[in-house]
Amino acid sequence: MTRLTKKEVLHVAELSNLKLSEGEVKKFLPQLSKIIEYVSQLSKVNTKEIKPTSQTTGLTNVYRENSNELGETLTQEEVLSNTDGYNGFFKVPAILEGRTNK
Repeated sequence: MTRLTKKEVLHVAELSNLKLSEGEVKKFLPQLSKIIEYVSQLSKVNTKEIKPTSQTTGLTNVYRENSNELGETLTQEEVLSNTDGYNGFFKVPAILEGRTNK
């Protein structure tokens, strides 16, 4: 059986932006190990004759034409008039604070 380490579980949690308690790490360690073991069984399945597919519904194009039926558009100033904009853009709170690239 594939056995993950505590360090690997904490790494997955960090990638998922989750803060786990020591109890949660102990709980998830065997669960994640079982999931990895189960997924590794899929590599044993013979898929040589199976064609790759990205979807199975048969849809070819689900997009509509980009059009402005009303013929009216707002100016950048009108769009940003009730906001705290910055250099012509919407200003929003940061969502990735504290993350460091490794």
